[in-house]
Amino acid sequence: MQWRKMLSLFNYFKQILEWKNIGVANLPGVISLVAGLFMWVTSLPQVRKQNFELFFYTHQLYIVFVLFLALHVGDFIFSIAAGGIFLFILDRFLRFCQSRRTINVISATCLPCGTVELVISKPANMQYNALSFIFLQVRELSWLQWHPFSVSSSPLDGKFHVSILIKVLGKWTAKLREGILNGPKEDPQIEQPLQPHSNLTVSVEGPYGHESPYHLMYENLILVAGGIGISPFLAILSDILHRINDRKPCLPRNVLIIQTYVTRESEPPLEEGKINKSVSSFGFPVGNRCGVSVLVGTGNIMWSGIYVVVSTIGLVLSVGLLQVYYINPFDISSWWYKGLLLFACMVASPIIFGGVVVGLWHLWERKTSAREVYEDDDGQKIDILPDNEPRARKELIQDYVDTSNTIRYGQRPDFGEIFGSKAEQWGNVDVGVIVCGPPTLQKSVAKECRFQSLRRRCNHPIFHFNSHSFDL
Repeated sequence: MQWRKMLSLFNYFKQILEWKNIGVANLPGVISLVAGLFMWVTSLPQVRKQNFELFFYTHQLYIVFVLFLALHVGDFIFSIAAGGIFLFILDRFLRFCQSRRTINVISATCLPCGTVELVISKPANMQYNALSFIFLQVRELSWLQWHPFSVSSSPLDGKFHVSILIKVLGKWTAKLREGILNGPKEDPQIEQPLQPHSNLTVSVEGPYGHESPYHLMYENLILVAGGIGISPFLAILSDILHRINDRKPCLPRNVLIIQTYVTRESEPPLEEGKINKSVSSFGFPVGNRCGVSVLVGTGNIMWSGIYVVVSTIGLVLSVGLLQVYYINPFDISSWWYKGLLLFACMVASPIIFGGVVVGLWHLWERKTSAREVYEDDDGQKIDILPDNEPRARKELIQDYVDTSNTIRYGQRPDFGEIFGSKAEQWGNVDVGVIVCGPPTLQKSVAKECRFQSLRRRCNHPIFHFNSHSFDL
């Protein structure tokens, strides 16, 4: 009896692993299912937040999942999901092409409170706004890992650089800070030629994010940040103040920044009042820069459209030619093999047909960028990052923004009191509330916005909640 049970169990697993020509292949289905389960389990918040690297590397199994899915269900059923998968392949190939270029790091600075500021070079024709974010790769740390960061500089700060702030929170960011601190040390008495930071090899994907800067849609703004969430608000404030000073179209006139709250400390730390020395790298001239490619993100819409159209036409042509000159003449009937051929066409079309467009796009980008640089500086090499830029930004903020230097320890902001006072002060207007921070902070602010709207009087404002955060 025991022998029969073991034989039955053996036959069961044999059927699972057997590759039968019955319309569904068992073995590829099992492989695809296992890969999908691995990606699902590591996506759970408990695993994803505790071990990001496990989450990241496991999700590279999407290649195994899609490939064996095509082998499992064949060409007919696989074609149902082919549209979404093909769009994903288009995006991945374009991002791969952009990420091959390394960029110059103008400066890398370790700031107090475990924060790193990177200033990177960009071409003059790169389009982004204060709400954009980029993906960053540092090859000295990992060849595979890409991490998203919000920009902390406005496009009006300078045409040839973009800044990002990075909070040291995990292994990757800790290694980045250590790499900057252990960078080249120069004797301040010896004048060194301007050159890129030689300790970092950086690639960038993007910029991504909102095409329209919605922070310019409101005359009244309330900005609420938690932790490193202050990074995009620096870009927002700088963008608004530059527009006001340059007399460019700018709707915001009243900007409130919630005062500083240190919720995890009941009193000022002993180190407060000491000057924290920052560590910075060299700057270098514009003329020799290598900036971010604009192949993806908020780049040229025309070229993006041509790339998608040409790749799609290439897919249709390749499938048609394969059908006429290979499948029909050789009487190919194996559904799993036809599914594999369809997947191969979906991968090859962006590379072959779309690759031609990407090459032409890259040449156009280089010529356009070089022409704009020549028109801007008349062939002269200029400093990308002026020495007084941080001081100028600070002076602008002090002149125009309603904020306070008061730091409250061991407290949390009373959003009801803050929103209520502004409701009485600003009257019947639209108020944009932008939040960047942890989910608990977003929920608290969203709840208060909803409460204010429910009990709103005719002479009180309408609070519009906007979240500018992504939680991994």
